[in-house]
Amino acid sequence: MGAMESPQYVLAIGTKKGLWLATSRDRTTWTLGEPQFLMQEIPSVGIDTRGGRTRLLAGVRSEHFGPTVVHSDDLGATWSEPESGSVVFPEGTDAAVERIWQIRPDAEHRPGVVWAGAEPISVWKSTDGGESFELNRALWGHSDRDQWGAGAGGAAVHTIVPDPDDDSLVHVAMSSGGVYRTTDAGASWTARNHGISAYFLPDPNPEVGQCVHKIAADTDGRLYAQNHRGVYRSDDRGDTWVSIADGLPADFGFVMLTHPRRSGTAWVVPLVSDWERVAPEGHLAVHRTDDAGATWRILDAGLPARDYNTVLRDAASVDTADPVGVYFGTRGGSVYASADEGETFHEVAARLPDVLCVRAAVVAGGRGAAQDGAGAGAQGAHDAGPVA
Repeated sequence: MGAMESPQYVLAIGTKKGLWLATSRDRTTWTLGEPQFLMQEIPSVGIDTRGGRTRLLAGVRSEHFGPTVVHSDDLGATWSEPESGSVVFPEGTDAAVERIWQIRPDAEHRPGVVWAGAEPISVWKSTDGGESFELNRALWGHSDRDQWGAGAGGAAVHTIVPDPDDDSLVHVAMSSGGVYRTTDAGASWTARNHGISAYFLPDPNPEVGQCVHKIAADTDGRLYAQNHRGVYRSDDRGDTWVSIADGLPADFGFVMLTHPRRSGTAWVVPLVSDWERVAPEGHLAVHRTDDAGATWRILDAGLPARDYNTVLRDAASVDTADPVGVYFGTRGGSVYASADEGETFHEVAARLPDVLCVRAAVVAGGRGAAQDGAGAGAQGAHDAGPVA
């Protein structure tokens, strides 16, 4: 596919069988490009608009060559990666990367810093814009590791949330293990799951081994979590969590998104349960809170009356336009976009392979980059990862 000329919005769609890029001037009419990396799995995408340029980053998994992170500075016209690979375990670790689950550019004032979460459970940091990554040794060698498990999709760090103001503060979420926090720039990590319930474990309130599906950060430092049965909020940076599931039709799901500017606004996509991973009554809908989870509204205008497909944890995103755009894709290959914070949706693409990852950004004439990430990890044989 050739380079696209000065689009205002770009939407990256990672699927089980390739990457699609769509562009738009109004977030209503989209032009969908030809597939890239066809027949290769794309479980993670990042869009980095810092420093006045747009860099696309994609976690590509080839059955023959294995996983890597590639990057493009011309909106997908060409792609590059180091000859020796971008995410490679150091000698002596006796491990190999299976899949890149998340790519997360850091804050504007940390140019070049990009995070990656991978399978097996590991966190990686790049200081050169995602061209090469270094393993975080503290998490890799953590004393809790023997208590972490693997979900149906594998054992992985699937969400990384760096604090925009405090360079030393980062939260991650893993499947399975729960939420972990560093306050010393990755030199040490501590479990932060107090108040999150795991009814299916012998200890229903474990601090380690939790099945958190996704986390996202609010503009005022709150954290939100979509759990394996449970939706939660933390007002103290993960020290404690409280349930905010009242008012939702179900408390299971994978998606958690937050507003890039307005405190208290978050979106989820409820599914019936771990044993019935479809929308309640087959009615796929987004739900939004504007009061930090005290109340929820169903948003389904423009969505099909019946849809039994699942939305995976990274198959949803927001942009930073005004009003904010909300995007998600399904395992049935449909991708939906809203230019009004979820009030109305329209279909961008249909009949694609399983959608694993969706990322949106304003890349020209808009208000900045996408919120790249907002998720957390799951646990145990109940978890659904990017492959099933």
